Amino acid sequence: MPRLHRLRRLVTDDATYLWTVRHRHSRTGPCAEVLSLYAEGSKVPLRLVFRAGEGRYVADGLWHAGCVTTGDGRLLNLRKPGAVRQLADAARAGGWLPGVGERDGWVLFDTVFRSAG
Repeated sequence: MPRLHRLRRLVTDDATYLWTVRHRHSRTGPCAEVLSLYAEGSKVPLRLVFRAGEGRYVADGLWHAGCVTTGDGRLLNLRKPGAVRQLADAARAGGWLPGVGERDGWVLFDTVFRSAG
């Protein structure tokens, strides 16, 4: 059985990250997919949180673990290194890396999806 929560390494042209994806359940709110990115040398991760909500869906047994979608055919698989690279680039461009705690991942969704297409 694979270790789904192990830290994976992502090397870009100008940065190195460790990352992992988890599904978060909540008793008081919606479920979420959480991508944690650790910039090299940083002990504080950036957590991109994708909470389910109106027009925003997470892989709560409907898709593969780590998938987030807007329900209109646009889907990102947070377990794919290419998607993580694009999210890391967008987060870095926004000044979110190295880690700044927890942020709403949906803010980056459209930018990342446009750059993928």
